Amino acid sequence: MKNRRSFITGLKSINLSKKEEFFLKKYKPWGIILFSRNIKTLKQTKNLTDKIKKIFKDEKYPILIDQEGGRVNRLKKLIDTSVFSANFFGNLYKKNYKKFLIYYRIFIKEISYLMNNIGANINTVPVLDVRRKKSNNVIGDRAYSADPKIVSKIGNYCIKEFHKNNIGTVMKHVPGHGLSKVDSHKHTPLVNTKLNQLNKIDFTPFKNKKSLFAMTAHIIYKDIDSINTATHSKKVIKLIRNKIKFKNLLISDDISMKGVKFSIKKNTLMAFNAGCDLVLHCNGKFKEMLIVANNSPKLNSFIIKKTSQFHKILS
Repeated sequence: MKNRRSFITGLKSINLSKKEEFFLKKYKPWGIILFSRNIKTLKQTKNLTDKIKKIFKDEKYPILIDQEGGRVNRLKKLIDTSVFSANFFGNLYKKNYKKFLIYYRIFIKEISYLMNNIGANINTVPVLDVRRKKSNNVIGDRAYSADPKIVSKIGNYCIKEFHKNNIGTVMKHVPGHGLSKVDSHKHTPLVNTKLNQLNKIDFTPFKNKKSLFAMTAHIIYKDIDSINTATHSKKVIKLIRNKIKFKNLLISDDISMKGVKFSIKKNTLMAFNAGCDLVLHCNGKFKEMLIVANNSPKLNSFIIKKTSQFHKILS
């Protein structure tokens, strides 16, 4: 594991190309993330993940997927979960708590079953962003609720149930994406809200969580750091560590998004410099993958220790 590098990469298609295979062998990313473009059938996806794990000689090699349900459904060729948005479960929680527990448990069990069958072992959930009245639709029904306490409680349940089913979780987007008025895939959101208000509402759901991974927001929180997004901000990451008290692995959101506005190289270096443990690059563009790989350090002892803790969830 020591020779691996501190980044997670996407792949281009349903099969590993020769150059991708060479890339994985040479640069040894910490993990791989799958998208709809990589998933056609159960068998094909399992062949893909088996090949990746064989390269690393590691049955527990981290393979992530962004399978929230609702709009974000990377397994759509295998299962239709478009009805089951986070908002659906948040509303059910308020209407009928017992029904919520049953429905959400079954939903998580089914997603976990599929993930285990295709060879994926980390889901980038729960979304712990608190929905706000004027927030951009990039979050919208991906949020459980406008009530931070409900978001927090459902988040705890989500993490616990995925762990029970041998799947790791990545809570996102720390320290909170609910106030963004623009889509960080396209622009850099700027949040003017004061720190005490952020702490009371947006930061609350991320506190005291047992998720081994968290993903940063590409958002500028003006009252904390008026220049850098959370992904690139030492001040915000210090707050995530000290105030939110997240002590596990911090993953940047996708470094190729327009919300972080520098070159791929600079985005990567700044994320590490700010305190991200792992950098995420999703689009599968080979030239960009090379830049991320060449600017990512080898795994340090902290990442190795936390990866070993993740392995226990898979046992």
